Amino acid sequence: MTNFTNEAIEINELPKFEEVQLRGLHSNYLKVMLFNFSLLIILVLGGFATVFVLKKDIFSIKVWGSIFVALILLLGLIVFFTKKSFKKIGYAFRSHDAIYKSGLISETTTIIPFNRVQHVALHQGFISRKLGLASVELFTAGGSSSDLKIPGLLLEEAQKIKNLVSQKINPTAERIESEPTAPLNTDSNE
Repeated sequence: MTNFTNEAIEINELPKFEEVQLRGLHSNYLKVMLFNFSLLIILVLGGFATVFVLKKDIFSIKVWGSIFVALILLLGLIVFFTKKSFKKIGYAFRSHDAIYKSGLISETTTIIPFNRVQHVALHQGFISRKLGLASVELFTAGGSSSDLKIPGLLLEEAQKIKNLVSQKINPTAERIESEPTAPLNTDSNE
């Protein structure tokens, strides 16, 4: 039987992820975020406008005016906080893991070791595709949703990241793909 050891780790000696220089998302992703929130506000305004046209007498003009002003203020706050939170989003890739940090009020840092990643995916939404952006999602065991999603990357950069992570989780894949293959025999006499 081997001697099992379980040494205590000094907290001061652990690597500090806080010292890693994080990269921000592409500036065009702010447009995607603002578009999504604006679409939501437009739908809410459309709902109120429909109610106003069909049932004007439900509220007085003063209340309708207050609702309109409140929605405009809400839109302003959403734009303000979206811009502020956009500046707080960052990501980094190290030799053994990926880091993603976000959050304005409640800051969240997610670190996924590559040896836990089972699948990596690249996605483009309609607006992102028009702006040349994509997102990379890392999946670990035990769930159907991604454990880490990094949006707002240039498509070329997202493809490089996907290839990097794919190589980390399956190092033999590139070697197999780069080896020449024998031509297929297309003779029908066999």
